[in-house]
Parts: sequence; C-alpha cells; structure tokens
Amino acid sequence: MKKVLIAPSILSADFADLKNEIKKVEEAGADWLHIDVMDGRFVPNITIGIPVVRAIRKVTKMPLDVHLMIVEPLKYVNDFADAGADIITAHVEACGNDALKTIEAIKQKNVKVGISIKPNTPVKEIENLLDMVDLVLVMTVEPGFGGQSFIGECLDKVREIKAIAEKRNLDFHIQVDGGVNAETAKLCVAAGVDVLVAGSYVYCANDVKAAISSLR
Repeated sequence: MKKVLIAPSILSADFADLKNEIKKVEEAGADWLHIDVMDGRFVPNITIGIPVVRAIRKVTKMPLDVHLMIVEPLKYVNDFADAGADIITAHVEACGNDALKTIEAIKQKNVKVGISIKPNTPVKEIENLLDMVDLVLVMTVEPGFGGQSFIGECLDKVREIKAIAEKRNLDFHIQVDGGVNAETAKLCVAAGVDVLVAGSYVYCANDVKAAISSLR
C-alpha cells in the first residue's frame, strides 16, 4: 500500500500572507502543495494564475500540484510548467477532444500528468487515458469553492479506478479533493486513495500540524 500523501490546498489560505501560509503547512509535514487554478468559465469562481504559481515556486521546495479548473487547458500547459508546476492536472470535461494532446504536452515538459473528473462524470470518460497518467483526481465536491460537504458516492469511482489499475497493472496516484477531513479521509484511504487534498480542514485548524497528522 502506498504512503498516504497530504496536499493542503491554498484555496483556503490567507492570500495576504501566502508565503507564511505555505511555510506553515510545509513545516507541519505536508507532502505536496495543491494549487487550484480557476477561470470563472469552467467553474463559477476565479482564483489565481501563472504569476502566482511562479512566485510560490520561489518560496517552497514542496512539489506543486497544479489543478487546472479552466477551459482549454492545453493552451496553458507550457506556461504553468515553466512557472514551476511539478504536477499538472486537467479536467477531462474541459479538454474536449484534446485530452490526449493535453497529456502529451504535459509529458513533453517533464511534468507529472494528472487527469480529473467531476462528481457526475463516469470513470469510462477517462478509462482509455489511465495508462498515460501519473495521477487521477476524483472530485468529491462540485469544483469551484472550498468548504463544501463531501459527496460519499464519489468513492464508488475511486474503487472502480483502483480495480482497473490492479487489473491492468497500472501505477498512478489516486487523489480526492473536496470535503476531506479526518473522518472522510478514512473512507477515502479505505477505498484506495493515496493523495488527500484538504483546504479548510487544514488551514482553518487551530493546530495545522495536528490536522495534517489526523489525515494520515
């Protein structure tokens, strides 16, 4: 069984003090830093873009797990890779007919590839891509805003993806994002998840180190 990795999402951080907010989770034992990029089109929210990723790269050695919740992600792969992303995850729903091109573009930048699905998207939409990716992100809330409640039914998709990986002898991370806390984390890991994204549970905690430890 893979080690469970914790990837705090800066969506719930204090953006006025972002450098220290990043250092706080790094010193508390986080493994990756999850960066939610939203464009107001694919999801109903706007967050941050390439300049902020470039700035973050300068202040941490943690792997930058960049989650593109944007339309036409293929157009921006090179820019995010050059800004310092270690992992770039695109939504299959946003890729349209360019899913394979997007994956290949990420690989050409020597960056790890992730593919993501929203709660209502079936696994069959990404099944033919699973042998080409390093990470599969199953959204456990509707993407767009932090602090939402966990959608437990999404774990059926985690189990399905895990079964496909075992049957086809594939090796990739399974990540969940949305409503993750100490209780839902147990359910996720039992289903086959090995990367937990948590925003408000970590950043709103009185003791960030204890929150991260509780997720493990």
